[in-house]
Amino acid sequence: MNFLNNFKIRIQNIRYKTRKFIDYLLLNTYDYYTCLYPGNSGIISKFLIEPFLSKIKIDENNLKKIEALQGKGIVIYASKHKSLLDFLLFHTLLKKNNFAYPEIGFDFSFVFLQPVKRYLRIILTKIDYFFCHFKNKDPYFSGYITDQLSTTRSGFLFLIEKDAFYKRFVKSSPDPLTLLIDMQKKEDTPVYIIPEAIVFGSNPTRKKISFFDILFGTTEKPKKIKQIYTILKNPKKISVEISDPVNLKKFLERPEIMSLASEFQTHMLRSHLVELTNNQIRSIIGPQIKSKQEITEDILTDKYLQEYLADYASKENKTLAQTRKKAAGYIKEIAANYNIKAVQIAHALLTWVFKNIFEGVVVDQKGLARVKEVSKEAPLIFIPCHKSHLDYLLIPYVMYSNKMPTPHIAAGKNLSFWPLGPIFRTGGAFFLRRSFKGATLYKKIFNSYITKLLSEGFNIKIYIEGGRSRSGKLLSPTFGLLSMVFNAYLSNACRNIMFVPIYVAYDRVLEEDAYLKELGGGKKDPESVSQIFKARKLLKKKYGKVYIKFDEPISLKDYINKKTSANVYPGTDEAKEIIQALGYKLVNSINSISIVTPHAIIASSVLNNNKGKFLKKEILYKTDAYMNYLSFFNIEFADTLTIDPDTSLNHVIDLFISRNFLELADEDEEEITENTYFLVKNNKRPVLDYYKNNSLSFFIPAAYTATAILEKESFQFTIEELIERYRFLQNLFMDEFPYDENMVCEDYISSCLKAFVNDGIVLPDRVLPDSYNITSSGLKKIKCFAEFLLPFLESSITVLNYYKKYAKDDHEPKERIKKIQSIGLKMYKQNVILLKESLSKINYINATSYCIKNNISDPKNKAELKKLKIVLEKIISLLTS
Repeated sequence: MNFLNNFKIRIQNIRYKTRKFIDYLLLNTYDYYTCLYPGNSGIISKFLIEPFLSKIKIDENNLKKIEALQGKGIVIYASKHKSLLDFLLFHTLLKKNNFAYPEIGFDFSFVFLQPVKRYLRIILTKIDYFFCHFKNKDPYFSGYITDQLSTTRSGFLFLIEKDAFYKRFVKSSPDPLTLLIDMQKKEDTPVYIIPEAIVFGSNPTRKKISFFDILFGTTEKPKKIKQIYTILKNPKKISVEISDPVNLKKFLERPEIMSLASEFQTHMLRSHLVELTNNQIRSIIGPQIKSKQEITEDILTDKYLQEYLADYASKENKTLAQTRKKAAGYIKEIAANYNIKAVQIAHALLTWVFKNIFEGVVVDQKGLARVKEVSKEAPLIFIPCHKSHLDYLLIPYVMYSNKMPTPHIAAGKNLSFWPLGPIFRTGGAFFLRRSFKGATLYKKIFNSYITKLLSEGFNIKIYIEGGRSRSGKLLSPTFGLLSMVFNAYLSNACRNIMFVPIYVAYDRVLEEDAYLKELGGGKKDPESVSQIFKARKLLKKKYGKVYIKFDEPISLKDYINKKTSANVYPGTDEAKEIIQALGYKLVNSINSISIVTPHAIIASSVLNNNKGKFLKKEILYKTDAYMNYLSFFNIEFADTLTIDPDTSLNHVIDLFISRNFLELADEDEEEITENTYFLVKNNKRPVLDYYKNNSLSFFIPAAYTATAILEKESFQFTIEELIERYRFLQNLFMDEFPYDENMVCEDYISSCLKAFVNDGIVLPDRVLPDSYNITSSGLKKIKCFAEFLLPFLESSITVLNYYKKYAKDDHEPKERIKKIQSIGLKMYKQNVILLKESLSKINYINATSYCIKNNISDPKNKAELKKLKIVLEKIISLLTS
């Protein structure tokens, strides 16, 4: 009996000591699970995984989204598909940056990545717990995961996986999202779920899966071998994207979510997160690519188009087969034939070309980051200014370089010639005729093509000006393509459209000589194969820098809602008014983000001078006035102007001398000083005018205000006294310089006067309210600003002289402009017109438009014409005296 008692006691002692020893080894807890990958990584992680993954970079904009959540709540990262690589990447890179990094992997098992001590404790825990309870301890039901998350650890989950769904749906396994929802309902601290996507490359998904896709996986869902190869070979191709975090607390408070049971709340949450992730991926690789034939079939088999074709055939007395053939031919003429391999080859070639001809391509990365964000919400319509044929190449190049899909590009049919046409089509170019007049079927097919692109989710680039600007400033907006995009949205092609205004500036434009010829009245040379060979010469020259800047994207949905609360229908007067207002808003948006280059500043200072010769210090005096004005409004300067303005401006003066734009009045002068006299070569003035016009839009409110002040012929004035003349000039040059519809004349004048006060040009009167006095040195500077208008005033006088002699219907538009050019040239030779840049065809077209709109061109309004001419001549005399 004693023996048995002793044996029992000994066994109990052994059990007690063993228990005590196990508890000691386990630190008195069973909380050891393979779903935790702690910050103190194991040997494999430190020496293999972390160096391997550190090659991949997360850009600053994405990191800021995570940084903004530091200490604000529980952070959970969500991947679309189950991916150990995604988890390890975020764990490694975020830990390195001291951000909230994931440690809890929902439905992950990090067996061989644990530190050795922790790995042994996990094994011991499993054995001990099983022998004690005859089952495995579950991290979900034990409350371990919720406890860990509550202690500020971050988690990582995946949204879609076939086996995971089977386990949840059939075996009733715990759903991580349900656990988070239940946890959030009990916690005051918000849970933030951050959808993320790691995309290995930028190749869009094709409808037909290739052999290589089967072998290595797609861009969206690559297999392990493709992931490892890309990380080792070209980690720069990998995009790490993070969507805006979902605040689970606020999500559950939505009325449509709050009333649902947890099961359905989970489903809604998962769907929302998957949609966000899909949008992220599409913002990088674009929508699924269909062949040109597939697009053609989709368009031609559309029910509404079929009905239109049948009706058209009946009206035109043609068979349906003939009409269908014609429609198919139009699509062939229009449609792009996008090929990602061609895009990749073109990108490599353009990288070499741009390095050879430019000193750098300066891209507004902050603006581009905003564009990337909104690209997750809706298709983008890029609206760049159009100054060069290179615009076609630069925008897609910048998009592809920054891991965004290249847009489809609306290009003139003149560029569809062989061999460039087929090449451009593979890069996403689709071609349109200059005019749709009389081609109703063509217009319908083109409309259908635009609608199809938007419904598929493609981004599109269109030029609001219609064609390249030969004058350096933005042309008046055209509304054809804009109307098609607008109508496509109204016909529910997509839920929203985001317009992205883009400013593109060149220190020196490649087509300079051609523009000089055209501005002088010469004919535009048609695009041809021979021009390709001539373009080789361009590679031997340097053209300075290119600047690309993005304005805040404009939501079409929001824009329409601000304009009207009622439904808008295509073709109505209301729709036309909104389209027109949107067109001018886009032009103003581009102007507002223009970058001022040293070329533009010096060209302005040189040309705003009607004297035969002038001193260098006079150039610098005007330059100083212009720079002070621009600085007051925080206008962005080119980087060379920001870093060292004096050196930059002097360099441009030297450059203009070397290019024979400027010449020394005394050729024997050895050293250029402030007292050196210059002359401007008259035949080079239009080229200088081009560069001046690049930044002209910033100075127009000041020019109107300064002109109104000069016309007062008094050293004291009030804002009220300037309004009438300001409004007159604003309306006169509406087609030249569109103004912001949300600002009234008083606003513009008031802001300009603040800038003038800041520079000591005028001073507020100490006694009279809203009154100002011109300073002793201010009058000269006021004239510097007013002189910006002189070429446009002289062009307007020329047009008035035409209408003084001819009636509005005496000539067709092209013939009319030729007659005006002839009159202008005669006036220039007679020294009635002082500036050669006043002989601008574009100025004449805009001045003619004003006369027609205001019935000045009508022979019955001779008195009105005479009155207008007197006003303009008076202003010109003030500027030239």
